[in-house]
Amino acid sequence: MSNFQHQEPDFYQTSYNIDDAQQEQYAYTGYSYEGSIYSPGSVQDGAFMPPEQLTRSVPHSGHFSEPTYTAPTLSYLNDPNSFEDELPLLDELGINFSHIWQKTLTVLNPMKPADGSIMNESDLTGPMIFCLALGATLLLSGKVHFGYVYGISAVGCLGIYCLLNLMSVTEVSCGCVASVLGYCLLPMVLLSSSAVIFSLQGIIGTILTVAVIGWCSLSASKMFISALSMEGQQLLVAYPCALLYGVFALLTVF
Repeated sequence: MSNFQHQEPDFYQTSYNIDDAQQEQYAYTGYSYEGSIYSPGSVQDGAFMPPEQLTRSVPHSGHFSEPTYTAPTLSYLNDPNSFEDELPLLDELGINFSHIWQKTLTVLNPMKPADGSIMNESDLTGPMIFCLALGATLLLSGKVHFGYVYGISAVGCLGIYCLLNLMSVTEVSCGCVASVLGYCLLPMVLLSSSAVIFSLQGIIGTILTVAVIGWCSLSASKMFISALSMEGQQLLVAYPCALLYGVFALLTVF
């Protein structure tokens, strides 16, 4: 260094030393190389790392490293509100085909005793089907009476509901009344279907219409007294039911 300064007297002199530069090239702030792996934060500020540590090779295992996979835990299986504990969709909607079939058989056979636990249900699936079937059979006869069918059904259900609450000790629901009256429309649907084939405005038609009215009212009264425990009052319940089904018979005949 002294020879270099002697040969070049006009060269600008500084306090910079080349040894310091070789030391600083291995020092980093917050980052370092260790075995060809770049890892942050392994070297402190101003710390010296020897070159042999930087150039140290990492032993190769001969195969790629496979990441460890942890299967996710199915936490919803332990949840009490999981899908397995939920009721089927038909049960949530209150649709039970077994009860619908039993109610239909009870209506078709007026002499068959009715099950009070089933008759007390507010099942409206069968009544809606039978009301729609009655309107459809009337339509086949050239009578568009869908509005009359649903309107008379609503007024009749309201009247029978008020009457049964006055007569029975057990309180009855409006859904139960609508369910029983709707199921007992099945004989009226059969009468309306026969009106498509032949006219009911005659002696045979009149006898058939009176028989169907008695059939509907007898089935409805039987179901009501079994559901509400109204023993000995079947005739009192059958009379207003006969008036209601008589209105449906008038729509069917005329």
